[in-house]
Amino acid sequence: MGRAIAIASQKGGVGKTTSTINLGAALAEAGRRVLLIDFDPQGALSVGLGFNPHDMDQTIYNLLTSRDVTVHDVLLKTNVKDLDLIPGNIDLSAAEVQLVNEVAREQILADALKPVLNDYDYVIIDCLPSLGLLTVNALTASQGVIVPLECEFFALRGVALLMDTIEKVQQRLNPELVLEGIVATMYDARTVHSREVLQTVVDAFGDGVLHTVIHRTIKFPETSVAGEPITSYASSSNGADAYRQLARELMAREK
Repeated sequence: MGRAIAIASQKGGVGKTTSTINLGAALAEAGRRVLLIDFDPQGALSVGLGFNPHDMDQTIYNLLTSRDVTVHDVLLKTNVKDLDLIPGNIDLSAAEVQLVNEVAREQILADALKPVLNDYDYVIIDCLPSLGLLTVNALTASQGVIVPLECEFFALRGVALLMDTIEKVQQRLNPELVLEGIVATMYDARTVHSREVLQTVVDAFGDGVLHTVIHRTIKFPETSVAGEPITSYASSSNGADAYRQLARELMAREK
């Protein structure tokens, strides 16, 4: 059965979508079957893989809110071998309100994904920047969570709140959930600030910090415009190598 991993942070702009796309592509490049889920109303994950989310008739929103829609109805093949997508768009912003009165509302995503879990090695969920019901659904549906942390002081402040949410989900909804790790993103070794933030994270979380560090590079915005992962857009770049290393870290835990 596939391992579901939520990419979560309540702060926007920390590299959640970039990490979802490129980690997924690096895992697929390594021979794993991967499903990516665009769980953010902005639809950036879908755009980053070359789709226009506003043209979608069926998205993750329909899967969550309609009993007539199955996960197979919303699955899309991407241009990357062994990498599939469940798209999302602005419709998802209404889902949180609609799900509030549902029975077992925190488990709706987990139940919806069950039919395809055996088809994939990894299911990676790009969460929206919030700690609301949708993020709780993603954490309840996952066995692991990766926290991208921008190497900037204000990004540090929200990590404790996210860790508290993860702990509550572990206790009340999903005892299988584990922290895969914090991954430092947008790191710039030339600045004292970036180095100090990274050191602070390592001092605070120790082994909870993944070894891979994602450096800031212009290539990541370029890949978003191109609508493809960095592993194919700039295959020999440092950014592509970093996500391959992150994939290797993740795969090493399979054994």
